[in-house]
Amino acid sequence: MNMQANEEIIAEERMEDITGITCIYVPVNDVYESIKWYQKNLGYQPANNDRVEPGIEMAVLNFPDLNGNLPSPGLRQVVPALFLHKSDEEGGRLRFSWSLDNGKPHAMACFITPRIKELLERFKKNGVNILGERITSGPNITFADPDGNIWEVWQP
Repeated sequence: MNMQANEEIIAEERMEDITGITCIYVPVNDVYESIKWYQKNLGYQPANNDRVEPGIEMAVLNFPDLNGNLPSPGLRQVVPALFLHKSDEEGGRLRFSWSLDNGKPHAMACFITPRIKELLERFKKNGVNILGERITSGPNITFADPDGNIWEVWQP
């Protein structure tokens, strides 16, 4: 299909097929311990209906708003929930290699923050595995959770 035909389809349809990302499935070894890590380092909180206890196999985490309220699932999701699932290491982790970066593991998703310097200090204080940091132009931090899932955080 040539570009002109594609542009005509977009102009004709005017429908929203995708309105956001509701969740990211995250494979982890220990869901209970991972909940604590994501709470401490990123501020995620377990969904209101989840029982948090050792041995759980799955949990949903959300970012609370400024008042501490968790979002209601809806048609437009600004920040995706994380669905932590117990998974053996052989099942894989969230990362990939990229030849343009000399085959180093690369993040699967990037969070946004208005306070990257403060977040970097929290990460360092908490012993987060920081894989890369650039705090000057286009500040971002690449880091891994305890299971080796690789993420980035960026400040616009």
